[in-house]
Amino acid sequence: MSKAIELKKAVVEEIVNKFSKSASAILFDYRGLTVEEVTELRKQFREAGVDYKVYKNTLMKRAVDQVGVEGLDQLLEGPNAIAFSYDDPITPAKIGSEFAKTHKDLELRGGVVEGEFFDEARVKELAAIPSRDVLIGKLLGSLKAPVSNFAYLLQALADKKSEEAENN
Repeated sequence: MSKAIELKKAVVEEIVNKFSKSASAILFDYRGLTVEEVTELRKQFREAGVDYKVYKNTLMKRAVDQVGVEGLDQLLEGPNAIAFSYDDPITPAKIGSEFAKTHKDLELRGGVVEGEFFDEARVKELAAIPSRDVLIGKLLGSLKAPVSNFAYLLQALADKKSEEAENN
């Protein structure tokens, strides 16, 4: 009996550690997905560097109590999976949301983003935000545009001067 308790304590400690290191943790109801669909979802999460796990709700509740996030424990009913992201807080919500568009049985339930409880609606709003890489690309593009325009202007002036020199 004590061995089982020790194993459960280790799992709770693992969950607490993941919560403390993560930028976000999003809960999903995966009821109705086939094994192949869950495998595909796991693969997408793994490729993005997101930890996707299924834990018993009782162990999750104990971990959530230790972490001290209000509201998350009320979502721990029925089959749940949780996706932990350690770098980009948007990634699990975005992957889950995109997957749910083609697999109606996957349901975003809520989660924790940078220590704050997010309900389902806020998680969906988070998923609509462009990813970090896209935002950085847009920023770099907007910074590059004036420099490129200036370079084109200089090239046009140089071409015009050389054209005038050839004509004279």
